[in-house]
Amino acid sequence: MDASWLRGTLLVLFGYLLGSVPFGILVARAFDRDVDLRKAGSGNIGATNVARTLGKGAGILTLALDVGKGILALALARQLLDPSAHHWLALVGGAVFLGHIFPVYLRFRGGKGVAVALGVVLYLSPETAFVIVVLFAAVLYFTRYVSLGSLCAAVGLPVAMAFLGKSRHYVTL
Repeated sequence: MDASWLRGTLLVLFGYLLGSVPFGILVARAFDRDVDLRKAGSGNIGATNVARTLGKGAGILTLALDVGKGILALALARQLLDPSAHHWLALVGGAVFLGHIFPVYLRFRGGKGVAVALGVVLYLSPETAFVIVVLFAAVLYFTRYVSLGSLCAAVGLPVAMAFLGKSRHYVTL
């Protein structure tokens, strides 16, 4: 077994476990011990429900922590892997995303992964993240629907990455 293969596999596992950390629930408990996000508002553990339930400050903190999960996992992977190992970075990014959506700590019922996906994209391609955030903000501004903005950003993401000439590993992520 190649050492880089083992290192990559361990980083994918780390990414999943890091993604599984339910920052929305932890922030909610820090702000109000009696609130269970899974029973409040939309029932989602993400930043939008935290903001609606506990206020903008708690929502922004949750957003920052969830975005940070994606950035941290990829920054660590880039440090420990061959810089040309784009496939491993894509796998680690996907693992963080899946960990957030299907967290082992919450019986595989997590958030939607929007903020974590933003962190992954922000690390892999800041210019693509900028395009996607502008698209999200425009849709949110005109419709007032966070979910529709998120959906449009998700659909626009591979198109923007391909248009900007990003690695095929990232485009398929």
